Amino acid sequence: MFQDKVLICKDCGAEFVFTAGEQEFYAEKGFQNEPVRCKACRTSRKGQRAGGERERHTAVCAQCGAQTTVPFMPKNDKPIYCDECFKARRAH
Repeated sequence: MFQDKVLICKDCGAEFVFTAGEQEFYAEKGFQNEPVRCKACRTSRKGQRAGGERERHTAVCAQCGAQTTVPFMPKNDKPIYCDECFKARRAH
């Protein structure tokens, strides 16, 4: 049913094989799109997102009033907590 396909990586331009097994996996998961990056570029992007420099945003803790930073854009409708207050709230 599935056959290996040669695709071109959109980041580095290298050819890579989208194997029949990978295609079957994608179909089982209901994925509609074929991969657009080779394994090396996918791994590189994943590393940049997970362990790379993340932009931090300044906020004021809703519980103690201390200034803190968070790795997401704070919204006015949700309280932000510093690390200590966040950990204390989770412990309850």
